[in-house]
Amino acid sequence: MRTKEEMFQLILTIAEKDPRILAVGMNGSRTNKNAPKDLFQDYDIVYIVESVEVFRKDQSWLAEFGPRLIMQTPEDMVLFPPTKDGRFAYLMLFEDGNRIDLTLCPKEQAAYWNEGDLLAEILLDKNHLLPNLMEATDQNYWIKKPTQEEFSDCCNEFWWVSTYVVKGLCRNELFYAADHLHDNCQKELLRLLSWQVAGKHGYHFSIGKNYKYLPNYLTEEQYEQLVKTMNISSIFLAWSALLSLQKQFDYYARIVSQKNHFIYDQKTAEKVKLYTNNWFTKQSKLAFKEN
Repeated sequence: MRTKEEMFQLILTIAEKDPRILAVGMNGSRTNKNAPKDLFQDYDIVYIVESVEVFRKDQSWLAEFGPRLIMQTPEDMVLFPPTKDGRFAYLMLFEDGNRIDLTLCPKEQAAYWNEGDLLAEILLDKNHLLPNLMEATDQNYWIKKPTQEEFSDCCNEFWWVSTYVVKGLCRNELFYAADHLHDNCQKELLRLLSWQVAGKHGYHFSIGKNYKYLPNYLTEEQYEQLVKTMNISSIFLAWSALLSLQKQFDYYARIVSQKNHFIYDQKTAEKVKLYTNNWFTKQSKLAFKEN
């Protein structure tokens, strides 16, 4: 596997010798001094270029980065529409394990090449095209203190979607139930937990994409209880996960509401928990009779 020094040298050498590449910027975890360092860190690179289309028409220049294991070009995809107007990205995983997420940015967008992301560094600027940047910081990704409205929305979403899970489980539709459990209920609990730990430790740190650093701030018991809710491989386990999620959510919602002097709709929470338990009891009895 090529070393970090070798990769940076390669990225800069390609840019330096190609007059069509005007500047090089980097963002992502490699600019974040707080991010753990390992072999899986991507190189999130931006080439500011004279013309994006010229590079797109002839992609033979990509071979200079080395043999690829797989590549994705989001702007060429139909199933997953791109979001960056005028830009073009090459997401490349190489056979040696290194990965470069390389975005071509037209020179017309040079003034905001990093799109306001404070986790950004300038690696090369041939013609002083790019604006000066402050020292890279992950401040944009710090947990933000919730408002009453945000807290209420989080709670309402959790308890409302809980009823979808109940419906799916009673219909024996595991995929439907599991999808709502994972994409809605678990995510709202993680959001709530992020507010809880930030209220305890201060709103001056990031827990990373997809809450990946959240376990660092949980007790062993909290972590184990949360992980158990991720086992939803059967109707019974999905019921168990839902009941546990509701118990945990209610507990942390009370803590967050008290800490921030928020109004928590405890009455609705109790009604949904009762609704869930009633249906769980009915389904359990029905399953017992069938067996």
